[in-house]
Amino acid sequence: MALKKSSPENDHDAFGMESTVTLDREGIGSKEDYDPFQHRNIAHPTSTVGSFFHLLKSSLGSGLLAMPAAFKHTGLIPGFFGTILVAIIATHCVHILVKTSRDISKECRVGFLNYTDTCVKVFKNGPKRLRPYAKFVRHFVDYAMAGVCLGGTSVYVIFIASSLKNIFDYFYPGYTFQVEVYCGVLLLPLILLTQVRHLKYLVPFSMFANLCLIVTFIVTCYYTFQDIPNVSNVNLFNSVQRWPLFLSTAIFAMEGINVVMPVENEMANPRHFLGCPGVLNVTMVLVASLYAVVGLFGYLKYGDEVLGSITLNLPENEALALAAKILVALAVFFTYFLQMYAPMDIMWTRLKDRISVRFHNEGQILMRTLSVMLTVILAVAVPDLELLIGLVGAVFFSTLGLFIPVVVQTVHKWDRGLGTCSYILWKNALLLLFYVLVLVSGCYSSVTAIVVKFTSTYF
Repeated sequence: MALKKSSPENDHDAFGMESTVTLDREGIGSKEDYDPFQHRNIAHPTSTVGSFFHLLKSSLGSGLLAMPAAFKHTGLIPGFFGTILVAIIATHCVHILVKTSRDISKECRVGFLNYTDTCVKVFKNGPKRLRPYAKFVRHFVDYAMAGVCLGGTSVYVIFIASSLKNIFDYFYPGYTFQVEVYCGVLLLPLILLTQVRHLKYLVPFSMFANLCLIVTFIVTCYYTFQDIPNVSNVNLFNSVQRWPLFLSTAIFAMEGINVVMPVENEMANPRHFLGCPGVLNVTMVLVASLYAVVGLFGYLKYGDEVLGSITLNLPENEALALAAKILVALAVFFTYFLQMYAPMDIMWTRLKDRISVRFHNEGQILMRTLSVMLTVILAVAVPDLELLIGLVGAVFFSTLGLFIPVVVQTVHKWDRGLGTCSYILWKNALLLLFYVLVLVSGCYSSVTAIVVKFTSTYF
């Protein structure tokens, strides 16, 4: 992609790339006079309503169907209030990331910055001791982003495989196979379709996936809200030792921070993103409400028998329920390619300069094939949807959604003021403690459960 050379009259980078503009350049004015919103050249800006739906879609997906299983680990009451707490923390971390991105864009005199460039610019313009770490930060954030996408797509693989097993076990009860076999069957079609390299060709698949998810959600609600058992049939509180799996699952379900910056950067009216009411707050209130309701009533309906996706608990002998299982498998199947687009782009950006131009096509094919194989291998290694969601949420989604925004805001504010009584520092210290709690306890609980389950299965 060719970029126009900067000029004094229009000295900004519309694509969020590295800026060559210094902060004190003569003739431009102070940074307080620069409004990034006035320097965004967006070819096809998104309306406020359109941005709302994009952000809503990023937070609603297979994670919504996993919330009843998350409630199983805490019980009804902690699960309900825990969902609200996770939503508040996730929303706050998105808020501070976007606010920091806007502030550093103003200082660097660029229209906008993407997630990675925001982090890099903060370190480059932060405390002198931290400036040499800017390159490391770029690598860390890019790999964290790729890890979120690859980890999430591994969950998709096991989600699809579990749905296929559920369907085929009903139609062919005499031929039952382990879920790992279905993961292997998915390998070839996933490799072939992941070779699509242009996002515009994936738009029809995205529309179809959204339609399938909507129908699945309606059908799931139809069964969930029928004949709900008495509250006495479920646990109001469960052992605190099981709560970490709830936290990591809830974070996996709600975190859509990897798409937040693209959505905000392409808004026609970016001032409508933050604030009250704003796109972010309205979206997260709706998301938290849906997750709390689905988690609460799904757990009430199926109790401790609820599976990693509530669709797996739907009746096997009813056409409507069977249609929902098929549709959700198709929806996640086509969503897989959309989620793979970002990590493929990140990795290829890093690899292409190391490969001869005449071998770029072969290099892309090999990279995409190996990446798909990696997601399938991870799914086969942990062929339990509920436990894999917990592990991926604890490691990848918490790092991208909690750790990085908190660190970036702290570094940015360090020399610019941490607020009255350094409240930003204390607040972020508490958020970092929460991140460490999720990371350590979530990993420990997930890995322990995985070892116990598969040790008892195979030995």
